[in-house]
Amino acid sequence: MNKKAIFIITMVIAVVVIGVGIFFAINNSSNNQNNNIDPNENINNDNNSNDEQNNNQNDTNDNIGNNNSVVLYFSATGNTKRIAEYIQDITNSDIIEILPQEEYTSEDLDYSNDNCRANIEQNDDNARPEIANRIDVSNYDIIYLGFPIWWGDVPKIILTLMDTYDFRGKTVILFCTSGGSGIEQSLNTLRDYEGINFVEGERFSSSTSKDEIEEWICSLN
Repeated sequence: MNKKAIFIITMVIAVVVIGVGIFFAINNSSNNQNNNIDPNENINNDNNSNDEQNNNQNDTNDNIGNNNSVVLYFSATGNTKRIAEYIQDITNSDIIEILPQEEYTSEDLDYSNDNCRANIEQNDDNARPEIANRIDVSNYDIIYLGFPIWWGDVPKIILTLMDTYDFRGKTVILFCTSGGSGIEQSLNTLRDYEGINFVEGERFSSSTSKDEIEEWICSLN
């Protein structure tokens, strides 16, 4: 074999060796890059996305609610209680029920009977039914105050509440339940108590949904 043929064969072998070396170098580099990828990265990204969604939801709740708010309500038949619990859940507020010393029976609420307890109380300007539980509103800036409408006005036990506890300097957002009577007269009655920022609020029926109440609360903000 002459020198020229040997030179050509040598060059071919060298090219093959260099090519194989480059191939393995590229392949190892790719493997190293893959090995440097955190196997939990996709999971973490998903978690970050979920955390962001949760934070956004918390921001929404913060806009609606207030850490210094309480839902304070009187409910004789359960309708106002249901609305109050919706408000408490939506706003993340505390909740306190106004409990009468003498519970109201169905006979007490028989408005067709002029001598029923509710009618007698509503017709007596001096009536102040006793409250069984102690109520502390001193730590709250915002109070959602709820009650049923009796004879177009607030039940007299609400006046007992206002006479007993100091609401001055607080924002009191009224809400009520009734079959048709509005909340305007109740607002007029309660405005006799000075130094309180009363917000007229809303009347709800027994069939009002939680979504409707949330829409109302958002409109307050």
